[in-house]
Amino acid sequence: MIKFVEADWLNHLIWSLIIVVIAFFFYRILRFFLRRFLLKSSKNLKVDPTNYTFLNNGLGLLTLIITVTVVLYSIPQFKQVGVTLFAGAGIFAAIVGFASQAAFSNIISGIFIVIFKPFRVGDVIQSEKYLGIIEDITLRHVVIKDFENRRYIVPNSNISDDVIHNSSIYEDKTGTFVIMKISYDANLTRAIEIIREEAMAHPLLIDNRTPEEKSQGADQVPIRIVKIDDSSVDIRATCWASTYIEGFEIKTDLYRSIKLRFDQEGIEIPFPHRTIVMKKDGKVS
Repeated sequence: MIKFVEADWLNHLIWSLIIVVIAFFFYRILRFFLRRFLLKSSKNLKVDPTNYTFLNNGLGLLTLIITVTVVLYSIPQFKQVGVTLFAGAGIFAAIVGFASQAAFSNIISGIFIVIFKPFRVGDVIQSEKYLGIIEDITLRHVVIKDFENRRYIVPNSNISDDVIHNSSIYEDKTGTFVIMKISYDANLTRAIEIIREEAMAHPLLIDNRTPEEKSQGADQVPIRIVKIDDSSVDIRATCWASTYIEGFEIKTDLYRSIKLRFDQEGIEIPFPHRTIVMKKDGKVS
């Protein structure tokens, strides 16, 4: 009977060692691939990889808990202990889940940002509430710096639910519209020439034409009549810049320079007109 018990314990000990060895190698392999993934994602997002190192630590703790529980569950004498650990872990997870639902929601959203990379540090984004540059990304929140040098700390779960307009996700160059209104009496041909001359003279303008468009003689700054309004003709020029910010500079500079040229050459920019009719004793005066 003693020999049988000793053999039984020896089998359990060998089986436990096998489980531990398997768990150890599984953890090392999983950690290796996770580390490579996190480093690559951090490089793509342009963030400090230490923001995500706790995932490695959390993975090690989870592997340890599962290994100890499986070992205890495989030994009949400790089987009840393993069952209790599983049950206790489930209850503990439920308590923590209810107590920290928002925190876990932000972490899960942060992991999704790491995986799918909808934006990176340095990208110019616009959502329903925010417009600015991504300054930092963590597993809890995103830091957005607006153009007045203020910071918005946005929880990951909030920004993940918004529709994001990312001006830099695939390429930085941006097409910006410069729209000028002229009166019906103004010289349309001359107005278009002035807009093109001012746009072509801007130092931040880039040439976005394809080789085929260049060979066909397409304009570097396409200009279109986009609307015939009640009191104006709307002219739109499409100007390309290297970044969203430079595109904004081009637009604001051109509004100024084109307005000055219009004033010099007598091209009227219309403004709203009202006709007031006054009646006196039933007669129009």
